[in-house]
Amino acid sequence: MLPTARGRAGATFLQLVIAVRTMAGASTVSVSLPELRSLLTSGRARLFDVRSREEAAAGTIPGAVNIPVSELESALQMEPAAFKALYRTEKPKQEDENLVFFCQMGKRGFQATQLARRLGYTGARNYAGAYKEWFEKEG
Repeated sequence: MLPTARGRAGATFLQLVIAVRTMAGASTVSVSLPELRSLLTSGRARLFDVRSREEAAAGTIPGAVNIPVSELESALQMEPAAFKALYRTEKPKQEDENLVFFCQMGKRGFQATQLARRLGYTGARNYAGAYKEWFEKEG
């Protein structure tokens, strides 16, 4: 429950409370490199590389499924059999946890995460360090 706002100072305080709560929620959407390593080691993450096919073919995080961001919306709305035929893996379920999206630098991965969340994939997360960080530290 939000505090009661009274006057200009109260309204400012209320905006601050909302901003802090929004940022706190947003932090669970992002995945750091150490957390990603842990999730991958334990088998608790599914990785989606949303870069172009050419970018992914040049190198990707092991185990990632390449679905270019331009195809993602239609892919996540496909019937499971069609998804499996096209991407050679099971379609994620909306309730699956740790559906981690990444790109080269972070922007497309963030967009993909937001898109997946709008489509009801509550466990969609963004690896903000992106392939660039992975390649520099793991490659």
